[in-house]
Amino acid sequence: MSGKVFLDSNILVYLHSFDEPQKQQASMELINRCRCCTSAQAMNEFCYVCIRKQQRPRKEIELAIERIESFCQISTVTVETIIHALQLHEVYRYNFFDCLMLASAIEAGCTEIITEDMSDGQIIEQTLKIVNPFKR
Repeated sequence: MSGKVFLDSNILVYLHSFDEPQKQQASMELINRCRCCTSAQAMNEFCYVCIRKQQRPRKEIELAIERIESFCQISTVTVETIIHALQLHEVYRYNFFDCLMLASAIEAGCTEIITEDMSDGQIIEQTLKIVNPFKR
């Protein structure tokens, strides 16, 4: 991985989860060797998982957010991002929220999106490669 990488929410969850130590380790190695970016959408999804599925206390989630912000640029979702996501959905047929992640990654200038939710190895708009770090 040579350029800036975009982290999907599942990678952020694995970074802070003790349930899957191998995925946590792989995620940690990734952030230690890459310039990372994510979006406000991914942060919202991360918080949702922490609250609903993991039932973590607010303070613990706040600390995790601060940690993520320390190594990761966080982009906002704009109207242009949403329109771009709609265009991506029409072409690539991923669900809209995955397309919103793809659009955010492209707009942030990332060369790869790190996720386990989409097709590993697929190239989006000739600029963004989907990478599943757990298939390697």
